[in-house]
Amino acid sequence: MQCFFKASAGLRFLTASWLLAASAVLPAAHAQAPQAPDIAARSYLLLDVTANQILAAKDIDSPVEPASLTKLMTEYLVFDALKSKKITLTQTFGVSQRAWKMPGSRMFIDPKMQVPVEDLIKGMIVQSGNDATMALAEGVGGTAEQFVQRMNEQAKALGMTATTYKNPEGLTEAGHTTTARDLSILSTRLMADFPDYIGYSAIKKYRYPGTPATNDTNRNTLLFRDPTVDGLKTGHTNAAGYCMIATAKRDFPNLGAAGKPGGRRLLAIVLGASSDSARATESQKLMNWGYTAFEAVKLFDAGQAVVTPAVWKGKEAVVKLGRPEAIIVSVAAGGASRIKTQVARPEPLVAPFKQGQSLGSLKVMLGDNPALLAEVPLVALEAVEEAGILGRAWDSIRLWIK
Repeated sequence: MQCFFKASAGLRFLTASWLLAASAVLPAAHAQAPQAPDIAARSYLLLDVTANQILAAKDIDSPVEPASLTKLMTEYLVFDALKSKKITLTQTFGVSQRAWKMPGSRMFIDPKMQVPVEDLIKGMIVQSGNDATMALAEGVGGTAEQFVQRMNEQAKALGMTATTYKNPEGLTEAGHTTTARDLSILSTRLMADFPDYIGYSAIKKYRYPGTPATNDTNRNTLLFRDPTVDGLKTGHTNAAGYCMIATAKRDFPNLGAAGKPGGRRLLAIVLGASSDSARATESQKLMNWGYTAFEAVKLFDAGQAVVTPAVWKGKEAVVKLGRPEAIIVSVAAGGASRIKTQVARPEPLVAPFKQGQSLGSLKVMLGDNPALLAEVPLVALEAVEEAGILGRAWDSIRLWIK
């Protein structure tokens, strides 16, 4: 049996840390949703990362070639190897003939070099070097083929159900496809899972000693235009067109804990634009629109109980249900006062419960529109142990009478 009831939110115009894995990524598709601007691209997606809601989208499940956006998955596996201490930033990798001869954008490394992992990462991200990418894939995976197998396994593990990788760098190859939706999953997980390494995406200029000085500039031109932009990647092939995944974090008053300033992060994915300048312009247009057309509303603070229902057969009388991070939703500007919330949870709640155990969800709606803005899983904020024999027996009788 499920129990439904309204939750008092104490609404405030705020935002907080990301809700990755906290709420489903749902379109803000209520009747009052702002009209997205015209975006000159085959496919696009604007995600409010802070609220974990899609604000605008076009053909986000259509298969596309990712070009060098492929390197985001290569980054993911390299960063994972660093995090698990399988490799180090100062460790050096050799440059194979295959890596040296990679076509397309390059870092300009050669087989005479032993290149530190950190430099290869910068070469892959800043210069979009296919040679650096291949060197990393071979160094981490043993062979490029084994690394690509791991890329596909990781895509499946992340829930990227429409993605298939054929190579680590993104050159055109039959069957090498993804979608805007899958790229949003990869991008948000990359930022959330590897905060110590994602900063490489914000580097504006880099070149390896002894390589051409003219090859030192990040192709993400928004890094130079907008100080709030700090990533992530660009890509281009003739088949894919000009592609970009850009993310920005802008501070707003009272967005953090205890009424302090905090950041709101948006992610724009633009695929198949007509030129380098077009992909940057359209990405900037999407993000500027998202920041002005929508406002972030903080419903509950991190660790704040959304509801405290009664517990049966437990050492505690109630269990606190909430989220370890703040619960945020994104609504059309001016719509915060129309937010309604409802909690769905099992009834009765019979102990024991582990801290972090999922015990229901918070449904968020706008006005009388039944469409959900978001549905956020609620977990036990504190563990509740099972009561003793007498306590359990007494509650068994009470439940039977009830």
